[in-house]
Amino acid sequence: MATRLVQIHMKAQDDAALGRFWAQALGWGISSEEPGVTNLEPVDFVYPDPAAVCIDIVADPAPKTVKNRVHIDLATTSADHQADLVARLKDLGATPTDVGQGDVPWTVLADPEGNEFCVLEPRSIHRDTGPIAVVVVDCADPRAMARFWGEVMDWTLHEVTDEHAVLRSAKGVGPYLEFLRTPGVKTVRNRVHLDLRPYPGDDQAAEAARLRALGATDIDVGQGDVPWTVLADPEGNEFCVLTPL
Repeated sequence: MATRLVQIHMKAQDDAALGRFWAQALGWGISSEEPGVTNLEPVDFVYPDPAAVCIDIVADPAPKTVKNRVHIDLATTSADHQADLVARLKDLGATPTDVGQGDVPWTVLADPEGNEFCVLEPRSIHRDTGPIAVVVVDCADPRAMARFWGEVMDWTLHEVTDEHAVLRSAKGVGPYLEFLRTPGVKTVRNRVHLDLRPYPGDDQAAEAARLRALGATDIDVGQGDVPWTVLADPEGNEFCVLTPL
């Protein structure tokens, strides 16, 4: 059995407004499966497909209080493209933010609700990822996270060091997933988390049991009676196991 990363879940005080920002930022389509949920995916995309990790923005009245432990990095193809994209994002409502990055070739911004993200300098490795180059998760131990997440998903491990671990879909498409060694510890529920989905015909309960055996733990974030299973990885990052599709 295996599962795959299909979407990013992002909390927002105004899901519709934040959805409009990210739809314009990425050039993606926008829809809503129900009130309080805004869904973003590429135009003419057939979900799920490893060519893209979609975004679900879900209404939550609680404000953002700390730096997110999960963020996205956007790809660019040239220095001019990077500069133009940064300018366009600022026009849409993004603001520069300092997360201690120092003098780096990428630009760190925050969306209208304060969620940090990066606009990367052009890198050949990201030429075929689509607008989202990397989904980044802060962590204390990239090697341990690589072992856990490498068993959780059928994605391929591309690189692992003491500083970071990088995975990508085994089909060689879509964004990378990076676990980045970062100072600090998790103190509050993540406002951005990963959603996984088993393959058609797999058993959701059996898959959740497999993930617990790998080191995941059950966690209550107030989800109530829902069709998905909420777990936490070994560093406490919440993630959801959705129904097979």
